Amino acid sequence: MSKVSFRVGQGEIVALLGLSGCGKSTLCLCLGGIIPHCLGGEMTGGILVNGKKTRDCPVAQLALEVGLVFQDPDTQLFLPTVEDELAFAPENLCLPVEEVEARVGNVLTILGINDLRYANPKNLSGGQKQLVALGAVLSLDPGILVLDEVMAPLDPESKKRISDAVNALRQRGKTVLVVEHDLEAVSFADRILVLENGRLIKDGQAPDVLGEREFLLRHKLELEDELRIKRWDL
Repeated sequence: MSKVSFRVGQGEIVALLGLSGCGKSTLCLCLGGIIPHCLGGEMTGGILVNGKKTRDCPVAQLALEVGLVFQDPDTQLFLPTVEDELAFAPENLCLPVEEVEARVGNVLTILGINDLRYANPKNLSGGQKQLVALGAVLSLDPGILVLDEVMAPLDPESKKRISDAVNALRQRGKTVLVVEHDLEAVSFADRILVLENGRLIKDGQAPDVLGEREFLLRHKLELEDELRIKRWDL
């Protein structure tokens, strides 16, 4: 990646778009401090998260600021019940039992998955698993959420549940970076950034970017006319 620079404000939902291999996931790992602390690599410049330099901040501390949710929820879920998954992180912070229970209940309500509280994550649908993986991160109450192509393998109904959850988080002041290659999946974003070959080539308000038909086609970012007209009245 080279010369990538942008700011994201509190409560803003930003979509990061680009073809496979353009650097989207690399950027996510940098935001969470996984790069360079865990995976290594050479990093120039710097990333500030709530005033903290990711290069100087331990990953465990950054996890309280930035919550990362990846495409395959099975890599993040390992406990026998949804409740256990949501309680795991705050319990490891040694929070009081009452606080842990409050956080679990709050996350279940925000995501609309109270009915899954005692279910085994292994038995859930892909969309349900993704909501649980998101909930496990939310239980740490980070101010920033990074969703790395979490909707890619999901059916339309599951995608809607995730987008509804993201909108609910917006109402609670959370900042969300949604990484996708599917324009339909990020139609709720306030802003869109486009990466290509490791460079930021577009940063604009979602309706403006989605309205640039020639730009989207030129950079192989598909957009159905019907969806464009319906959602943005262009």
